Amino acid sequence: MMTEKEILYWSDILGQARLNANPIEQISDKVENFERSDAYSIQEQGIKFREQQGEKVIGLKMGLTSEAKRKQMDLDAPLYGVLTDKMQIQNGGEFILEGSIHPKIEPEVAFIFDRDLEGVVTREQVLEACSGVCAALEILDSRYKQFKYFSMEDVISDNSSSSHYILGPWTKSFKELDLKNLSMKMKVNGEVAQEGTSEAISGDPVISIIQQCELLALRGQKILAGQFVLAGAATAAVNLERGMTIDLEVEGLCPVNVCVR
Repeated sequence: MMTEKEILYWSDILGQARLNANPIEQISDKVENFERSDAYSIQEQGIKFREQQGEKVIGLKMGLTSEAKRKQMDLDAPLYGVLTDKMQIQNGGEFILEGSIHPKIEPEVAFIFDRDLEGVVTREQVLEACSGVCAALEILDSRYKQFKYFSMEDVISDNSSSSHYILGPWTKSFKELDLKNLSMKMKVNGEVAQEGTSEAISGDPVISIIQQCELLALRGQKILAGQFVLAGAATAAVNLERGMTIDLEVEGLCPVNVCVR
């Protein structure tokens, strides 16, 4: 297990890599016996730093929830990251490539909650606590030199490759939607680049929220009222390039859009 000094050191190294868009070698190449708990401690310290800079934690994200995504990244279990207000791009807004390293985008479904969710919860409890569902896009950007060949601990330490996110309008009347089988199409410049169904997200995106609660409980944490959760990607991610326009259409939900410059 890492010492507090080591955790502070690696969170600072990753923070500087993010701020300067200067990627580093994987921590796992430098540290023996790199444990999952160390990785989440590094992530948490990185978020503390961002809060000290005036950012506010307003959401969470699940990662590696789809088989396609796990294959793409050569990893095999879900994980989570933390989202702040500064990471948000408004629907229809612009993502600026400058300052990123190797950004990618993926299609998601998000849930927002009006009550806390903690520990072991049921699907029914998740839906009762949920006050809205929306289509969402997440932009990933690893701070490591290679985006694929790293360990689970590397990814978690780097706040699960979180960069930015775009939320569509919240749909409050979602009870009639078949959340497990929503068709999803992500278009790039008007052409379908990725498509699938919400079933690819943990078999059911609501299950992803259950997994989020379980992972948070291991750290003595919970989903707080007012927070949202990106449930995970339904498809593999797409590399972002200058001039792209990305549109996501999710059955029963309002569309979401972002441009790249």
